[in-house]
Amino acid sequence: MKEQKDFEQKNVIPDPWSLPLETLDVSKAELFQSNQHGEYFRRLRKEAPVHYCPDSMHGAYWSITKFNDIMAIDTDHKRFSSDTNIVIGDVPEPELNTPMFIAMDEPKHGMQRKTVQPAVAPTQLSELENVIRQRVGKILDDLPINKEFNWVELVSKELTTQMLATLFDFPFEDRHLLPYWSDVATTATTTGIEVDMQERQRVLEEEMFTYFSKLWHKRAAEPRKFNFISLFAHGNETKHMINNPAELLGNLILLIVGGNDTTRNSISAGVVELNRNPKEYDKLRSDLSLIPNMVSEIIRYQTPLGHMRRTALEDVEFQGQKIRKGDRVVMWYVSGNRDEEVIENPDAFLIDRDNARHHLSFGFGIHRCMGNRVGEMQLRLLWEEITKRFDRIEMTGEPERILSNFVMGYSKVPVVVHKK
Repeated sequence: MKEQKDFEQKNVIPDPWSLPLETLDVSKAELFQSNQHGEYFRRLRKEAPVHYCPDSMHGAYWSITKFNDIMAIDTDHKRFSSDTNIVIGDVPEPELNTPMFIAMDEPKHGMQRKTVQPAVAPTQLSELENVIRQRVGKILDDLPINKEFNWVELVSKELTTQMLATLFDFPFEDRHLLPYWSDVATTATTTGIEVDMQERQRVLEEEMFTYFSKLWHKRAAEPRKFNFISLFAHGNETKHMINNPAELLGNLILLIVGGNDTTRNSISAGVVELNRNPKEYDKLRSDLSLIPNMVSEIIRYQTPLGHMRRTALEDVEFQGQKIRKGDRVVMWYVSGNRDEEVIENPDAFLIDRDNARHHLSFGFGIHRCMGNRVGEMQLRLLWEEITKRFDRIEMTGEPERILSNFVMGYSKVPVVVHKK
């Protein structure tokens, strides 16, 4: 079809309503980078909420696009497995596979998750709050005033990188390596473009694993502490993970990506959406008690991770569709968070929205995001400190989105900050 050929050759995004329903492929990363995915998912929610795409660069897959259907799949881990992969694409070569506990089924998933969860327990977070607030303050105080800069680089990335370094007890002077490794790890299967997988493997195995291996042995020789590496190194069920480089790498990637990409892009999204919705910015300035609710609305509206994938363990009849054993089943959180039947006026960004925490961005069930409170706390502290210092953060140009169907993120948000 001509429209699809245009899309492939010229990167023209066709109107989804003009295409045959069976040909819709919502996995194309260009849809998200151009912020034109919304209408594609709107059509699927209306006409085919459980939709089969027979052919894509990732192979055939099912799209689950409505809020309650996503919740049903996400909480049914007995019939829908995480063990193969959690992103739409398969690992192209077995030797490049890096197992991680989010991509494991019970009981191994629960055991590994439980080992490191104390690092983000409420008691730990309460102790970290003052440290994070001080770091937020320093980052904001060092910003250029009345001069354009990229908010992503100087604030979003820096704040989350510092938090990651704390959670890993990672050498602070080398913290820039964490977002770099995160970007390398997520680029491989989510961008929709050709990636040098061998180079990716070299960076992860030769650079990242070598660095963390030294850190692991150091932490193992010290008393147990409440950071990710120490908890893994001292855990009865995980202390031998150092002998399985692929599994250790996988779990490190999981914790880095989970702690970096999601919060980083929510921090950027807050600035973008407040500028696009100046009445909401006025609400914030007149009532700072809205900040916690605004944080939830930012996370819903942005949906930092656009999808999660499961694999059917058996033939399943679901909402009138026959999902076969082995089929890819993709839960599009980015669509569920716009479900008109569950969320009133879902395309509006409203910082005083009722029940703003009722969203899909953290997932549900046994795989619900382990660090959700960490992310919320960082955003809350950031906006509390922003409102103390600045009258407004003015976006001075169009933000640039990254090319990915998984990470809903920004590479550039040009801004100028205005002091009170």
